[in-house]
Amino acid sequence: MASTKRNWPVGRGFERYYGFLGGETNQWYPDLVYDNHPVDQPAFPEDGYHLTTDLTDKAIEFIRDTKMIVPDKPFFMYFCPGATHAPHHAPKEWVERYRGKFDMGYERYRELVFERQKQMAIFPEDAELTPLNPYAEETSVDGKPWNAVDVVRPWDSLSNDEKRLFARMAEVYAGFLSHTDHEIGRLLDFLEETGELENTIVVLVSDNGASGEGGPNGSVNENKFFNGIPDSIEENLQSLDELGSPSTYNHYPVGWAWAFNTPFKMWKRYNFEGGVADPMIVAWPRGIAATGEVRHQFLHATDVVPTVYDCLGIELPKVVKGYPQIPLEGVSFRSTFESEDVPTPKETGFFSMLGSRAIWHKGWKAVSVHPTIAGWGKYEHDRWELYNTETDPTESRDLAAEHPEKVQELVNLWFHEAGKYNGLPLLDLTAVEVLGDPTRPQVAPPRDRYVYYPDTAEVPESAAVNIRNRSYSIAVEAQIDAEDASGVLFSHGARFGGHALYVKDGKLKYAYNFVGSKEQIVESTDGIHTGDVILGASFVREGDSMPATGTLSLFVNDEKVGEGMIVTQPGNFSLVGEGLNVGRDPAEPVTSDYSGASPYGFTGGTIKRAIVDVSGEQYVDLEMEALALTKRE
Repeated sequence: MASTKRNWPVGRGFERYYGFLGGETNQWYPDLVYDNHPVDQPAFPEDGYHLTTDLTDKAIEFIRDTKMIVPDKPFFMYFCPGATHAPHHAPKEWVERYRGKFDMGYERYRELVFERQKQMAIFPEDAELTPLNPYAEETSVDGKPWNAVDVVRPWDSLSNDEKRLFARMAEVYAGFLSHTDHEIGRLLDFLEETGELENTIVVLVSDNGASGEGGPNGSVNENKFFNGIPDSIEENLQSLDELGSPSTYNHYPVGWAWAFNTPFKMWKRYNFEGGVADPMIVAWPRGIAATGEVRHQFLHATDVVPTVYDCLGIELPKVVKGYPQIPLEGVSFRSTFESEDVPTPKETGFFSMLGSRAIWHKGWKAVSVHPTIAGWGKYEHDRWELYNTETDPTESRDLAAEHPEKVQELVNLWFHEAGKYNGLPLLDLTAVEVLGDPTRPQVAPPRDRYVYYPDTAEVPESAAVNIRNRSYSIAVEAQIDAEDASGVLFSHGARFGGHALYVKDGKLKYAYNFVGSKEQIVESTDGIHTGDVILGASFVREGDSMPATGTLSLFVNDEKVGEGMIVTQPGNFSLVGEGLNVGRDPAEPVTSDYSGASPYGFTGGTIKRAIVDVSGEQYVDLEMEALALTKRE
């Protein structure tokens, strides 16, 4: 595409890359990039495709490629599956292994897990289990309530149907995790078979605590969360038997995030231990004598790179190609390989995310009580809690009232570290505000009209025209050669949110898929004719309500041939998923109404271009622009 790609993996020093660049992707229909270009997936779910298996295959392939040419060349691989980030997609046979395993509910699950954690010496016998919903009654200085998304519904308060639904969501997640474990094992087996495992340093770590984006009720379509639309239990129950399949984009309820972070409180987005404390496994048979032992020293993600450098005997250069290098932010923890009794090499850990703040210093930790993505702001009024993590590793006993001077010392240190690591300004915008911010960096500045062509790479949503909460028009210039012409003219998005203009059974049709919950289809009253033609759709927003509603009109040239009322999404069609295409709708389609098979390409004619207008001008102006483009060429 048009970006420089200097910050893509190959531009950052990797020789090869295969995977997805966004924060998440559909495991059945991933947004794939191969080296420096987007590619279609090699197979579909009906063929047995799943992203984690695909990534493992490519990881093995890349190692083989290198070793065939230069057998003695060391390799560095960053293997990053989509698991177990949402959406929780897993082959059904893996999910079925856990049927009934979570019927006890998340409160009882926490108790059972905590008992095992103590038996395994992960936590001391006197450690305490944190309570349910410790901050549900907190309010901001100006009376705003705690974010309702981050409140757990007690298991006993659920109906029997809700318990079945929530338990199944946990079963799907467990199957997803086990399937991923199997694939990682397959990669390690390959290293062992080829004699590479003995001298390979393996670092396995999660990137945050379990995720609470599923909200109190979970979700069959996580995109609702990013559009500020609450999930309906009734709607979710309809998908009970489909959870984890291509027909869902599912996420468990926040109760399971709390449970899977046992014994901590809170979850991803927060800087309590539930959001930032992750297990890490380090293996290096030739370099680490200890095996199967547990360590408890405080470490930070920034310490991994210095440790690898230390193990390899590499000193970071101060200057590269004439450019002074930023000093490493972490420290090596290689010394902890020797013994549990070795003191942590770390003195200070700095945390900040979406308005939540924390600082760890020599065993003491201060954490701000501030809901994320809730719009509270006014950080100067935040209440801070204080914990001695050496005697209270689960953050159960707040000592702020007993040691106010220590709290102030740590808050002051937080601001010092924030300046050091560019941690300011603070933001706690809602998800819709973050994703809909018009000032977010873009490859090109926004414009009123966008021109797209067929037979090109898919345009990512972040770089495509923004039609959110506004009037818009689409005009596709085409030559129709046959009366049975059919297929996609224009598509943007996928099953869980998107819109498309297409031809079916001789009629012009437009589909708007509202967050995967409602397919709204407008069909022309008359058929389209052969020859040069401009096929279009125009949405006129009516009123200021949110989500935006209005009239969608269909046009053949300048003649209106159909209309209907539709409601549009306030936020993105997807967080990082399918983008914009002309003449096809690859991978997961916007609508089930298409005829034919994927990628539902347009046949019986030729598409010249598609123009999307967001200026608010009348559709007839857009038609004239299309004609003018033809004349200029």
